[in-house]
Amino acid sequence: METLIVVVHVLVAISIVGLVLLQHGKGADAGASFGAGASQTVFGASGSGNFLVRATTVAATIFFVTSLSLAIFAKNQSGLAGAGSSPVLNQDILQEVPGSAVSDVPQLDEAPALNSSGDDVPNLPDTPN
Repeated sequence: METLIVVVHVLVAISIVGLVLLQHGKGADAGASFGAGASQTVFGASGSGNFLVRATTVAATIFFVTSLSLAIFAKNQSGLAGAGSSPVLNQDILQEVPGSAVSDVPQLDEAPALNSSGDDVPNLPDTPN
């Protein structure tokens, strides 16, 4: 099902690009008002405006629906569907961290003082090795 939605999503995206490129800009209306190019259109003398606008609207709606569907599939596959589950606070990962890795970090009681040279890099207090 997900593969089908991805295929439809890609095809609709390509069709939206094509439909937008086929539409004429506002500057083309000035030439059409004098009759230039009206006899050579595929969609008749009224032009292709209505058809291309409707087709673009339908394609954009399908693209929106497939985007939402793919987002729902991605959410369900990531395991975040349940309430209270958080990827940041995973207890299994926290249990795998060895205790010595955390205890080697020196704890500071107060902020380090700046160098007397006016440098922006603070001096760290001496730690026993």
